[in-house]
Amino acid sequence: MSSRIPWVQSSLLDLLEPLDPFPRIVGCKGRGGEQATMGDLPTILVIEDDDLVQGMVEEALTEGGFEVAIAATGEEAITLLKGKQTEYRALVTDINLLGRLDGWAVARAAREIEPEFPVVYMTGAAANEWGSKGVPNSILLNKPFAPAQLVTAVSQLLNAGSPPTAPTG
Repeated sequence: MSSRIPWVQSSLLDLLEPLDPFPRIVGCKGRGGEQATMGDLPTILVIEDDDLVQGMVEEALTEGGFEVAIAATGEEAITLLKGKQTEYRALVTDINLLGRLDGWAVARAAREIEPEFPVVYMTGAAANEWGSKGVPNSILLNKPFAPAQLVTAVSQLLNAGSPPTAPTG
């Protein structure tokens, strides 16, 4: 007796539709509020000095429909933001970074450049400082976190403009 369920006998290829040359990116809106396509993916600036975490973050955001630019230090990130060679749509930063600047300082500098710039903090030890050092309307993720949590946080800030919680200080 076969263990296959009779109604689950079609192949995966039978279920797939032809590929759209400009697939829609779920959760991302274009500049005019319309659904984004692969040609206009939002670029997220990520600051992370740990290679393993950096790889996970990059993979999660790429699979979530974003382009990713990586900076290993806060100084490098601020140089990229001020250079305006790329239109970064959000900042994802670790708190404890190599170099002189920490993630709190980088986020404040990003907000000096653009007051409503979306910020997601990642930390394993500094969450208790978010209320006093974090920028308003930001999201903090405690390490370890699931990749989907990061994609959700970035999408929420880009689409809705306000997170469920934010520092009040």
